[in-house]
Parts: sequence; C-alpha cells; structure tokens
Amino acid sequence: MTYVHNRPEDFAREALSGLVKAHPGRLRAVPGGIARAEGTRPGKVAVVVGGGSGHYPAFAGVVGEGLADAAVCGEVFASPSTRQVIDVCRAADAGAGVWLSFGNYAGDVLNFGAAASRLRAQGMEVSVLAVTDDVVSAPPERAAERRGVAGDLVVFKVAGAAAEAGADLAEVTRLAAHANDRTFSFGVAFDGCTLPGAEQPLFHLDEGVVGWGLGIHGEPGVGEEPRPSAAVLAQEMVDRVLAERPADADGRAAVILNGLGDVKYEELFVLWDRVSDLLAERGVTLVAPLVGEYVTSLDMAGCSLTVAWLDDELEPLWLAPADTPAFHHGSWRAAPETPAPEAVAEPEPALTAAATDAGRRAARQVADVLYRWQEALHGAEDELGRLDAIAGDGDHGRGMCRGIDAAVAAADVALAADGDAPSVLRRAADAWADKAGGTSGALWGVGLLALADVLPVDADVSADDVVRGVRAFHDAVTGIGGARPGDKTLVDALAPATETLVAAHGDGADLADAWRAAVTAARAGAESTKDVAARRGRSRVLGDKSLGVPDPGATSLAMLLAEAGAALGAPADETKVGS
Repeated sequence: MTYVHNRPEDFAREALSGLVKAHPGRLRAVPGGIARAEGTRPGKVAVVVGGGSGHYPAFAGVVGEGLADAAVCGEVFASPSTRQVIDVCRAADAGAGVWLSFGNYAGDVLNFGAAASRLRAQGMEVSVLAVTDDVVSAPPERAAERRGVAGDLVVFKVAGAAAEAGADLAEVTRLAAHANDRTFSFGVAFDGCTLPGAEQPLFHLDEGVVGWGLGIHGEPGVGEEPRPSAAVLAQEMVDRVLAERPADADGRAAVILNGLGDVKYEELFVLWDRVSDLLAERGVTLVAPLVGEYVTSLDMAGCSLTVAWLDDELEPLWLAPADTPAFHHGSWRAAPETPAPEAVAEPEPALTAAATDAGRRAARQVADVLYRWQEALHGAEDELGRLDAIAGDGDHGRGMCRGIDAAVAAADVALAADGDAPSVLRRAADAWADKAGGTSGALWGVGLLALADVLPVDADVSADDVVRGVRAFHDAVTGIGGARPGDKTLVDALAPATETLVAAHGDGADLADAWRAAVTAARAGAESTKDVAARRGRSRVLGDKSLGVPDPGATSLAMLLAEAGAALGAPADETKVGS
C-alpha cells in the first residue's frame, strides 16, 4: 500500500512539487510537468518524455543534463492530457524542435500524438516515438504494438545524449528509433501495486506465485507458476530477452535489471549475481550495466530485465555523461585487465591428527554434541526467532542455525582428516563465528575456542575436562561481551549453570548429576529474564518492551546445555525451548 499521502487525488501533484523543492537548482515546475531549471540550451533539440506518475524515477527523475529537458507528468498510472503535453513542449522548445517520447500505451499514444499534431500545425517541429521493448506483449512481427517498460530509459538516454551533443531533430529521431529497435525487456511480478488511498491492489497474485511477463501496471503476461529460486528466475528472464538478439549484434549490450518498487536492492543484487554470469556465458559483453529502480510501479513486487544491443553509434551515447536527480551516468569502469592481488584469507585453525583410539573417541564425542545441537536448533529456529522479534531483530534462530550448520560441516571435514578433539572443536568454532554473524556468532565462536583449548589431545574427555571447559567458555564469553547476570543476555543462563556445575563437581557429584543440576540452573536463569528489561544488545533501546519475554540467547544456551548433557551421558528431563 501507499502509506504517505493527503488526498489521493492530490498525490501526483504534491509528489511533483516535492521533487522540484528537493532539487531547486536542477528542476522547475512548468504547466503540465517539470523542466530543467535553466531551460533548454538555445538551438538544442528539446528532449521531452512523459507518462503517468507512479513510476519514479520515470519520468520526472530523468530530467537533467545529458537526458531529458522536460517531463510531462500525468496522474498516477494515467496518461497526461493533450493540454499538458502541449504546455510542456512549449516550455522546453528552444528553437530546434522537440523530440517527444513515452511508453507505448493507448492513452499516451492518443494524447502525445494529438499534442504533436497541434504543435506542428502551430509551426513547431515535433518528432514522436513510442518505446516498444516488452517482448511478451506482442510477437516480433508485430513489435510496433509492444508495451514500453524499462527500455524507456535506454531510448531516452540515447536521444538525450545525441541532443546534448548537438544532433538535429532528424538525427536524434533516427538514433532513438535505432535504439528502440535493439532494446528488449521481460518483466515478472510477485504481487500487485496499490494506488494511493485504495484498499486493494490493482491485481493480486497468490502467495508463492510468480506472474511471467506482466506489465508495469499488471497488464497480462504469459502465465503464472510457483515462485522459483533466484537462479531459475534469472535463467527464465535471460532466455526470454536473448531470444530476440539481432543477427548483427556483436555482443555489446546495455543491460538494466530494474526493480518495480517492492523488490529491493539486495534482492536485485542476488538476482544479478546469476543474471550477469548467464549473460557472460551467452556471449554478452556488459557495457555500463544498471541494477536498481529505474521504472517502478509504486509498491509493485516485481522486476524486469532489459538488454539493449549496442553498436558503434549507440555505445558512445549510452556511455555519455548524464546528471539528473535520479540518474547519474558517465563514471562506469570495466573490470581492470590486471586485477589487484587477492587478499590472503586467514588460515583455518591448525589441525592435529589424533594419535590414539581415545583421542578419536573424544573427537567423535565433540562431533556428536554438535550434531545434537544442529537438530535442536533447527527444530527451535522459528520459536527463537519469534522471541527475538519481540524486542530485537528476529534473527536469533536463523543466525544460530547458520552457525551450527557451518560448525557441523567444518567438524565433519576435520573428523575425516582424523583430527583430534581440540582440532575438531576449533574448526567448528571458527566456522560458527564466521557464518553466524551478529552477537551470538561472536560469543559462541569465542566460547567454543576457549573450550577447545582445555580439551585433551589424545585421551578421553574426563569430568574435570568438561568442568574446566565450561568455565573457560564462561570466562571467554563474559570477557569479550562484558555482560553480567541481570543484563538479559545468554549470561543469565550461562553464569548460574557454570557456578552450579563447578560447585557440584567440587562437592564430589558425578558428571551426570552435576550436569543435570547445571541445566536446571540455566533454565531457571533463562526464565528469570522474563522479569527484567534488557540492558545490552539491540533490545536495550526498547526498554520495557522485552518484559515478560525470556531472552532468546539465554533460552538457546539452556537448550544446548541440555543437549550436550545427553551426548555426554547426562540427559536432562526436558530439552525443548522455553522449558
């Protein structure tokens, strides 16, 4: 939905007014739209683009040096009126004629065409081009009927650069038409967009469904399927666009991966990671590619891929500098032929091979604890995330699962190399810290590394080893994090568990009994965090919001202590989250 508006009917006007006020040195309001603040250079062809609002940066965001001289801005998703087009063209004309362009939609064709006819009758030279890049909206033999989508930007950029360089109207028209003929786009949608003030989106797709080839307002595509992975999505988009590669294309291409409003930059980069590889595999040489939002549709969840095949005429125009409120071009660099030396990664912790059967048993026992932790954490991922989301960022369950998965994978490699117990745990701890990220990743990595330092090299793990290891874990975690009981962190479970284990072992209890007592203390400590507000971590800024909810870090630590006890032959009565 659109969250920020006054009266819905004023949305387009107020948005345009705000854009001009945000860029007073670049833009000025004119009847029907906006224009460059300084006006069109005398004797230069005026490049005027336009269409409905709701597609920013198209069309108002591309007014500026090297691109458009003015933009006609209609209501949201509605063509500008004929009067608006006439007024903007008059404001932009500098005596060399007007090149007028828009996406190929019926209302735009009628209004821009009617305006051009009236202006010509009044003595103004006007050339009109409707952009037609959407490959699914008509077959190749009827390409002139296709919709204009993100390929608009390529065509506008070529025309703007040509006009900026002093080309006359006929030459600007020829070059823009040439660019349009070599530009192809394919879009997908995951859900519809909602007009300001509307209660329902213009269209809707079921959860987990992708609509192939939908237009930027939800116009029909070529079908719906279950939503694929990014890799499969990339393959489909590349295949569709490259299917119409011109016979004379030498492989150089301007490529745009465009977000339609609700698919954000990191998601686009995930998609681009595969798209760029697929294009390279298909012989495409990328020339100043763009990844971002260029032709949007309010909050539409979707994206599109555009490929414009360049040649000796078009490439310099695509690369020419441009500077507008939403588009800055001209600083692109190809990858250096001689890349910088790769950074040398930190080596993995050293691996020492076990020399005795006892050493191998100890290494397998370490791995068994990690396997139990992996199963338990994946079972509790959603609940740990729910607890963390109440007064944190909601990623504790996912982060812990990333950490334990990496730890198990590293431990398996170390075991296969016949590593001893300290080596297996060091490799696991290093991988956990590296892959989990966040506070929990750092703390668990440091704690497990400290525990590894007290494990025996070629002997069975004794009760003394376990107690010393837990104490080392505790000291390392509190030393680096600085948390103390009462701060609402994992230390609220770790500190009483360590104290109880050390005391019980010192009093002569066997490991099983001492461990069960420690787990009970850890659970009680985790439960006690319900009654305090967080004083550390991200939750601290939310104050009392965390009251009534146990700390997720303390909760997961208590759970993993119970699982470790089971692996060590000291099963607790209950091992589930929140027990």
